[in-house]
Amino acid sequence: MYEAKLKSSIWVSAYRRQCELRHVPCMMVARGDDTAGAVLLKMNGLDDRVIVLGQATAMDGSRIWRALTGPEPVSETDADALIAREKGRDPDIWVLEIEDPRMEFALDEPIEGLAQS
Repeated sequence: MYEAKLKSSIWVSAYRRQCELRHVPCMMVARGDDTAGAVLLKMNGLDDRVIVLGQATAMDGSRIWRALTGPEPVSETDADALIAREKGRDPDIWVLEIEDPRMEFALDEPIEGLAQS
């Protein structure tokens, strides 16, 4: 069955607005392809705790987020290196940096690969 996919630029705009309403800073670090660019979220806890999430598709076809940095937060240096590698593989990628000391994830899709807190 075909599932309509939201344009990346619209999703990014809506997510940035969600962050604004929650008073959580969200900066666009890299602008990707408007229609189908993948999105990375750099969740920055502001104390050298960073998690990078990438959009993915689960085995059942549903949309999920994957913790690309692994189950635990990493340093900002390590996160930036991972993002640089991803951008090297896919120049159409979007990168948003969210600065949130609480490391709350306001996402509609589940997150896979994070340690349970």
